[in-house]
Amino acid sequence: MKTELGPYRLAVLLLSALFLAVYTLASRQSIALKGRRGGESNMTKKLVKSDGEWQKTLTSEQYRILRKCGTERAFTGKYWDHHEDGVYSCAGCGQTLFASEDKFDSGSGWPSFREPGTENSVSEHTDNSLGMSRTEVKCSRCGGHLGHVFNDGPKPTGLRYCINSAALNFSRADKPVKKIDDGLETATFGAGCFWCTDAAFELLDGVESVKVGYMGGHVDKPTYKQVCTGRTGHAEVAQIKYDPKRVSFADLLDIFWIVHDPTTLNRQGGDVGTQYRSVIFYHTPEQKEAAEKAKRKLDAEKKFQRPIVTEITKASEFFEAENCHQDYYSNNSAAPYCQAVIAPKLKNVRDATQGTRQR
Repeated sequence: MKTELGPYRLAVLLLSALFLAVYTLASRQSIALKGRRGGESNMTKKLVKSDGEWQKTLTSEQYRILRKCGTERAFTGKYWDHHEDGVYSCAGCGQTLFASEDKFDSGSGWPSFREPGTENSVSEHTDNSLGMSRTEVKCSRCGGHLGHVFNDGPKPTGLRYCINSAALNFSRADKPVKKIDDGLETATFGAGCFWCTDAAFELLDGVESVKVGYMGGHVDKPTYKQVCTGRTGHAEVAQIKYDPKRVSFADLLDIFWIVHDPTTLNRQGGDVGTQYRSVIFYHTPEQKEAAEKAKRKLDAEKKFQRPIVTEITKASEFFEAENCHQDYYSNNSAAPYCQAVIAPKLKNVRDATQGTRQR
């Protein structure tokens, strides 16, 4: 028997078919994106805070977007039509996320990027809200919601990272390059996270440059991701070029002992692993002698509650870290990690030097 569909049933069937088609297309897009980006990624250094702590450190709009997965209105964010050269970092934790060279005008009204600026800086997750499946983008360090990634971007990636402006901070790439003169000497220290070490030595008059990187391992040209596994043998270090006529190696050692805890083996606070070990890589016999003498003196005077475990070893090849790690505090000083961890260390350095050798 032939049955005719009434207008109501026909409309229901058409809407169901439309929903199924959209859902299938979005699901395929999500699968395709994960295939290109290698699935969800994770950073070693996680930042975990309570909801109350986030509310204290973020503005109401940042909290709504980063912690509650909100979305700002199109064409209203401060970066949707922004064209300066520099880097965009997470407004929640300061991790570098995107580079200006990957930003493009998508016409969507939100900042759009072809790809993340550094490997594993963002993680991707399936988002089934709003009746469809999309790929959500989060900061891999603090888990803050950034936006979504779509398959309709320009070549060569074909991707469009559609990000909320309120989830980002921007740092200009206009910091002048410091001139390195003849007669400078080199010192290399490992004192936990190199973001902290870098910022501390930058304070001293007579220090001409500080570069962070990796030393003491067995892998050639390691990446940050590799070093974070703790399996390369490298330590996170700051390599300092200094004028010995203005600041001595002994002065640098004074700061080294202040800026970290040299009694904890392979860890500094919440950072655990051999990459965070306390180590002095000496470049000359004189540096070795000065380091050993200072260590013996501090232990004899019981300056610390526990024995010093700092390793003193000959410097090996230095591998400079990725650009996003250089001058980290200067570029992200308002970030929660910088305020909570690095700023107190810098205060200790300033107090100890009493301003006599600071820049």
